[in-house]
Amino acid sequence: MKTKIFSTVVIMIFATGCTTTTTARRHFDDITVPSGMAYQADDSILIESPNLKAAHLVYRGRLEPVTVSDAMRTRLEAGGWRQVSRTNTIKDGMRQVYEKDGNAMELHVYEGLWYTYLAINASEVVQQAPVQTGSDTPPASVTTGIDPKAVGQAGPVLSDATGTPGAPPADRPAKEPTFTQRVKEFFTNLFTW
Repeated sequence: MKTKIFSTVVIMIFATGCTTTTTARRHFDDITVPSGMAYQADDSILIESPNLKAAHLVYRGRLEPVTVSDAMRTRLEAGGWRQVSRTNTIKDGMRQVYEKDGNAMELHVYEGLWYTYLAINASEVVQQAPVQTGSDTPPASVTTGIDPKAVGQAGPVLSDATGTPGAPPADRPAKEPTFTQRVKEFFTNLFTW
């Protein structure tokens, strides 16, 4: 009798462990990974910019590739992802491509010597925070901390002989973009097709 109770408890514990999920490293809340797949930080890459988030997340575990592929498909379709394509080859494993609200994701499930690997390549367009305009915009002295009355009211600075404000002088070239601007432009153009 005790053996039956013990075996029932063991089966229930294993069944519960198989149904839990983890979110894909908390970067993509709507992508869940089956339990039994461990995150591989050394093989993963995360790129974030103000407008875009992209990642190559790698997981490994001792599950069958078909099981991982079917579980991911079920979870993603339940989360609103639409499958675009699916391929399966003996040498390269299974690849699935999904899209949701303009965001793209590719899953690659393949078998190594000891483990089954799950590679998730995902990109997400980050929504910009709304710009504050109108009567609720704080005055410049609150935003910058500088009181214009204390400094004095100065007119526009004329930078050349023609009197156009803000134009660089003819003998000085235009200012080069900063490193931050170049990185932002790179990531913006990286995923624009």
